[in-house]
Amino acid sequence: MAYNLEEISAKLEIQDMLYRYAQLIDGKEFDKLDEVFTPDAHIDYSAMGGSKGNYEETVKFLKESLTKMFPNSQHLNANMQIELGSSENITEASGRIMCYNPMEMLVDGGPKTTMMMCGLWYLDDYVKVDGAWKMKQRVEEKSWFFNM
Repeated sequence: MAYNLEEISAKLEIQDMLYRYAQLIDGKEFDKLDEVFTPDAHIDYSAMGGSKGNYEETVKFLKESLTKMFPNSQHLNANMQIELGSSENITEASGRIMCYNPMEMLVDGGPKTTMMMCGLWYLDDYVKVDGAWKMKQRVEEKSWFFNM
């Protein structure tokens, strides 16, 4: 299938937004997640033991859990399957994004650490808001855990 310029641009813009999400999460810059989520976003991390709720609830959960238990992490995104909405002016899309996530985890509150790794997919819905792509919904789908 050949893509037109608007479709190529939309896919690249969405990929950049997804990489920005990983950068913000791993950098623990949770207050900047409004760059990648809509204010009314629904975010479901429950498949991997996390929270399920709106944007504000999710930011609160991330601040409480990732800063206390996981000093370092990497969210490596791959196999980005992005489906664009059909229209002349593309403003909606969905995605299935593979994530490999190694995390340094504190043992019994620290200072010792161990490595935990997990594999998952993100099932996303995207919208273009004021010229920028954002996630309106993100749902994790579990694949595997190692050393949980």
